[in-house]
Amino acid sequence: MKRRRREMIQGYIYILPSLFFMVCFCLLPIFMSTYFSLTDYDIMTKADFIGLENYKKVFSDKYVVDALKNTFIYVIVTVPVQTFLALVFAAFLADKMQNIVGNFLRSAMFIPVIASSVTAGAIWRTIFGTDGGIINTILGLFGVGEINWLGSSKTALICVCVVAIWKNVGYFLVIYYAGIMGLSPELYEAAKVDGATSIQSFFKITMPLLKPINYLVITLGIIWSFQVFDLSYTMTNGGPGRSTVTLVMGIYNAAFKEYRMGYACAMAILLLIIILIINIVENVFFKEKNEAAR
Repeated sequence: MKRRRREMIQGYIYILPSLFFMVCFCLLPIFMSTYFSLTDYDIMTKADFIGLENYKKVFSDKYVVDALKNTFIYVIVTVPVQTFLALVFAAFLADKMQNIVGNFLRSAMFIPVIASSVTAGAIWRTIFGTDGGIINTILGLFGVGEINWLGSSKTALICVCVVAIWKNVGYFLVIYYAGIMGLSPELYEAAKVDGATSIQSFFKITMPLLKPINYLVITLGIIWSFQVFDLSYTMTNGGPGRSTVTLVMGIYNAAFKEYRMGYACAMAILLLIIILIINIVENVFFKEKNEAAR
C-alpha cells in the first residue's frame, strides 16, 4: 500500500506543472471571462454587475449576427475542403510517392503551415490585388477584365477561405500521411490478392481505419476555423463592409478598440458555447458511426 501511495504521489507531482498551466491559462480565463461578461467592465471604471444585459445585446447586435454568419460560412467552406484535400494528397503520396519526390512534395506543402498568418495574408493580399496582382495579370492574358477580389463582398470571404485552405492543408496532410503509413501493409496485400483495386482498398480499408484520424482532423479544423482572425484582419480588415468580419474580430474590436470588455467577454463565451455544442454533436456522430461499424 505504501508503495502504491508513493507511486500515486509521484504521478500527481508529475502532472502538477501541466495542471498549473491549464488552470492559469485555460480554466481561470474562462471563469474570469464568464464573470466579466455579466458586468459593464470597460477597463477605465469599476465593473458593475448587470446580469445578462451583455448577452441580450449580443443576440440583437447586427454586427455580431453578420460576424456569426461569416464565421459559419468560413467553417462550412474550409473544414470539408481542407480535410478532403489533405486526405487525398496523403493517400496519393503514401501509395505512389514513397520516394525523394514524395518527400519533397510533403515538405513543400508544409511550408505554408510554418509561415505566419500575417505574412501569408499580406502576400495573398498582393496576389489578389488590382494593382499588378498575379491573378489579375494572368486573367488579363486571356482577355478577362480586372476583378477586385478583396474589394467585392461577393468574393472577399471566398478569397480568405482559399488562403486558409492553402495554409492548413499541409498540416492535416502530415497527420493523415502518418496515419496511413501506420496501417498494416498486410491488409493491402491481402486485398490485392483478392482482386481489390487501389480505390476499393482506400474505401474498404483505409477510410474505416482512419476514423480516429478523421475525428482529430475535423475537430482541429472546426476549432481553428471558428477562431479565425489574423487572415481576415490582414487581408481585408473585415471589409468590404462587414463581409469578412468574424466573431473573433468582433471580440477584438469590442475589447481593444471600443474597450467594452464585458461585452467582448460575452461574445467570447458565446463562441465557447458554440464550439462546445458542435464538438458534442461531433462526438455523438462519431460514436454512433463506430458502434454501427461494430
